[in-house]
Amino acid sequence: MSVDAQIEKALRGEVLDEEEIKDLCEKVISLLILESNVKAVRAPVTIVGDIHGQFYDLKEMFRVAGSAPDTNFLFLGDYVDRGYFSLETITLLCLLKLRYPDRITLLRGNHETKSITQTYGFYTECFRRYGNANAWQYFTDMFNYLTVSALIDGRFFCVHGGLSPNISSLDQIRVLDRFQEVPHEGAYADLVWSDPDDSKEGYANSQRGAGYTFGRDVVRKFLHENRIDHIMRAHQLCNDGFQCLFGNTLSTIWSAPNYCYRCNNIASVLEVDQFLNKFFNTYAAAPTNERVIPPDLRQIPDYFS
Repeated sequence: MSVDAQIEKALRGEVLDEEEIKDLCEKVISLLILESNVKAVRAPVTIVGDIHGQFYDLKEMFRVAGSAPDTNFLFLGDYVDRGYFSLETITLLCLLKLRYPDRITLLRGNHETKSITQTYGFYTECFRRYGNANAWQYFTDMFNYLTVSALIDGRFFCVHGGLSPNISSLDQIRVLDRFQEVPHEGAYADLVWSDPDDSKEGYANSQRGAGYTFGRDVVRKFLHENRIDHIMRAHQLCNDGFQCLFGNTLSTIWSAPNYCYRCNNIASVLEVDQFLNKFFNTYAAAPTNERVIPPDLRQIPDYFS
């Protein structure tokens, strides 16, 4: 089956068989392994925050914001867990990456790991769909090759979580060994786990148990030392779909509307045009967001990140 045919199948919400999943992940790895830890991305581009397995809301996002290859996309991670359709979500995104590698950028989030997906839904979903964990293994092996950050036209730094006390320059990110499970601590972990805090200065321990919180002064110094203008990240639920902090030098983008099918939030993507103007495009949940799911598939712990 051609990639185009597989994309059409995935858009219908139909899953691929195990051998197709294995082949897909191997081919995507061959693309990801060539990408820098700070991938250079050209504007115009649309930046997408957390999706968390909300497949029908992902399709709604494409309806609102455009679709590949007509629109360039930079996804900030957290494709799986909590939602009911992680398998459909990550399959479609990988197929789009394979079909349009220069139009689709996939960053790693804190949920793209074996340990987190075993707790928050993706492992269970794969096991129940296929009767074994093979598909989960193929995808989580692929997660170890996802790049960790991107730089849009040398001006906007994009990452899933935030900054690290162990990193002051982009060059330090470029030399990180990312081809592994995300460690429990250290610079790599901080990039996918940390959060901004507009009530404090400097770094502080995070209540998440991983990463740090960081203040305005940290952001100001990082931007100045790296000659960039703005940080774009995801990782935190925003009721309005987005939040801007620190004199509009940092943006959080949240792309899972009605998160966990109960939060009643709206979602957004951040559109950056060819002149580097920024526009938050907001949208509500798809009509199928709250479709009835068998009780044994409701595997969403009461934990938000």
